[in-house]
Amino acid sequence: MLSRDELVDLFEGLAGLPYGGEVVDQRTHALQTAAQAVAAGADDEIVLAAAFHDVGRARPVAERHRGMPHELAGAAYARDHLTARSAWAIEQHVAAKRYLVAVDPAYHDTLSPVSVRSLRVQGGPMSREEVATFESHPWSGDAISLRRWDDLAKDPQGPVLPMDDLIAAYERVMR
Repeated sequence: MLSRDELVDLFEGLAGLPYGGEVVDQRTHALQTAAQAVAAGADDEIVLAAAFHDVGRARPVAERHRGMPHELAGAAYARDHLTARSAWAIEQHVAAKRYLVAVDPAYHDTLSPVSVRSLRVQGGPMSREEVATFESHPWSGDAISLRRWDDLAKDPQGPVLPMDDLIAAYERVMR
């Protein structure tokens, strides 16, 4: 289990870290995504997945998992420090974007320009077979929700989850 100081240090390490051309940094994005999850009534496991979904970009995580896409590095980190469900949602948040583009034609128009560019690198819309496989997983709804909150968490004036609330959620899940 991570200590309070380790959690704070991890998220403070995201402060100022660019978020691929978006107008918020990685820390703001992470805590806004978690705030979106709380506002939607998500349980603590998914609030943690929302907060940690891009942790694969954090310097210590990226260095430990060199060459891995951020969602896989983040999921590897989450498997060590969160629950299996949280780790799966983190691992699948990029796939969920590909899924949503495949099944909801209007979804593509909601993506930021940065997200549209990354979609091409990530493989574009899922195939029918990929959609069926993704939908068959019992936690696919968690990854879809996380993706939608991720898309909304790019507002420099948007609400962020206070660190004390994130720490409390972590302690409730991991005790």
